[in-house]
Amino acid sequence: MKKTIMILLTAMLAVIISACAGDKDSTIEVKLSAKEMADQMLEKVEQPVLMELSAEELKDLYNIDSAKLEDYSVRVPMMNIKTNEIAIFKVKEAKDVSDIQAALKKRAENVQKQFEQYLPDQYENAKNYKLITKGNYVLLVISDSADELIKVYDSFFESK
Repeated sequence: MKKTIMILLTAMLAVIISACAGDKDSTIEVKLSAKEMADQMLEKVEQPVLMELSAEELKDLYNIDSAKLEDYSVRVPMMNIKTNEIAIFKVKEAKDVSDIQAALKKRAENVQKQFEQYLPDQYENAKNYKLITKGNYVLLVISDSADELIKVYDSFFESK
């Protein structure tokens, strides 16, 4: 009887220890910068010509204060005939992730409004935007190749 109780307690302790150790491993960290991630995504999945936004342009188009970000890369079309965008944000503090998500949803809505009466195919593209959150990383993708881009993005988070 004492051996059975001791075995059960040992097993429970092992489960608790492994669960706590698992929490450390679940912290999401990527070795690439946001710019490097965006560059690799664009190397692997062809997109129209995109330009990178400056901090001022980020504030104007996305209404995001770059002070809340540890790192970011935003690519938008050079010409206003496509809706394709890739925006990767590493948020400094977890409490600000929901603010960044809300700003990205608003950006997607603005792109939709911009193309609603202009180019119907691009309007549909904008309506099918993808918003992905992994820890403090937030990704917005507007592209007809969004699933392929997300697959490349997800590969940055896989444990090696």
